[in-house]
Order: sequence, then structure tokens, then C-alpha cells
Amino acid sequence: MSNSADSTSSPVRRFKPVRLLTGGVFALAGLIFWTSFNTAQGTNIRTDSSMLRLSDLIQERSHKNGELEDSAAAARAEVDALARRDNGNTAAQDRKLNALETAAGTQKLTGPGMTVTLTDAPPNATAKIPGVPQPQPNDLVIHQQDLQAVVNALWRGGAKGIEVMDQRLISTSAVRCVGNTLILQGRVYSPPYKVTAVGDRGALRKALDSSPAIQNYLQYVAAYGLGWKVDQHDAVTLPGYSGTVDLHYAKPVG
Repeated sequence: MSNSADSTSSPVRRFKPVRLLTGGVFALAGLIFWTSFNTAQGTNIRTDSSMLRLSDLIQERSHKNGELEDSAAAARAEVDALARRDNGNTAAQDRKLNALETAAGTQKLTGPGMTVTLTDAPPNATAKIPGVPQPQPNDLVIHQQDLQAVVNALWRGGAKGIEVMDQRLISTSAVRCVGNTLILQGRVYSPPYKVTAVGDRGALRKALDSSPAIQNYLQYVAAYGLGWKVDQHDAVTLPGYSGTVDLHYAKPVG
């Protein structure tokens, strides 16, 4: 509501701060546009790196880690060969050293075995069994516990060596998943996941079939279409572990 005024007096224009604020905003916007134009000079100022997704950067670092591992493995093999030459080991000492390296997983291993492949279900999967609730997103992807269940069962079945994807597992290896990606020894993998073991195939299969965690996973295979495949091998070769064996958070006893 406005106040009444004498009709004979001249109206007094009131000072409105909002007008000054509006003018300041337009001036600032003009300065920003001019600065952007002057910087770009008709070119696209977005660089390719600014458009990279985080997943692309992770994959790039994973690939780089793989290259560094291969380089480190080659250097380690050369150092070991020079050390054996200079130390003058006897044949018995060489055999003992080879046995220790084989047990540690740093040497190639060949023998009969099997490969277990786990795959995510289709993103639009629905329940295949009457009475089973429709799946949630977490029901359709491979989880860390599923991979760990396979690895643990194969060890219990007497596996002499295990490879996950293209990496050999050793005593300090940890199978970890973030979302639906596997992070193993500094490298990142996406499904399908392959776990290969060397050992007695009958004992390995029996260990898989008797694992409660795997039986639970197979229920989701039947209900929602998660992938499960077991391939037998008359002979398969696992690579030797080529990463570092240094302990960062523990020390050997004695």
C-alpha cells in the first residue's frame, strides 16, 4: 500500500538498490563473456583431458600398471639369472630354489585344471522362477563375495596354483571389487571374470559343488540369469606372479 501525496508537489523518485544490483550482475556477466571470448579466440577451450571420465583414467592407470609389472618381471628375471651365475649355486641348491619359487607362485605352472567364468546378468533380467521376487540391481552383478567363494573353494580343492583374469595369485593377493569392477594387484577388470586353477579336476569340482557360498550364487544363476560356466582342461599354463612381494603393513616373524 502506497502513502498519499499532495497533487501539487512533484513526485520524489525513490532510490531502489535492486536496480543497482541488477546493473552490477549484467556488468559482471559481460566481463565473463568478454574474458571467455578473448581466451578462446574462436577455438574450443575444452581440452580432451577435461572430457575423460573417471573410468577412462582408471583404465589408463591399470594399463600403465600392467606395463610396469611386465618391465619389473623382466628386470627381476635378469637379476635372478645374474645372481645364480655369480653365486655359483650347486644343482641341489638350484632345485631347492626352484621348488621355493614354484610354491611362492613366481614360476609358471602347467598341469590339468579348470576355468570358472562368472558373468553379470542382463540389465533387464527378470525373475525366471515363479514366486521369486523381481531382482534389484545388486542381484544382477558379480560381487566380491562370489569371486572369493570360487577362489577359496579351489584352494580347498587342492589347487596348486590359481590365476584370476591374467594374474597369478600368491599368498598376499587380495580379490576386491568396487561396484561391478575387480581391482587386483593394482589393475582393474570388468566382467566376465575368469578364475583358472591347476590341480586334480575331480577334487576341484567336488570343492566347488560342496561350497555353501557357491550354492547360494547358483540360486541367483537360476533365478535371474547370472553367468556360471566351468571348463575342464587337460593341460593349462598359469603365468608366474610378476609383481612386488614386499610387505607394506606386516613383517615376517623372526
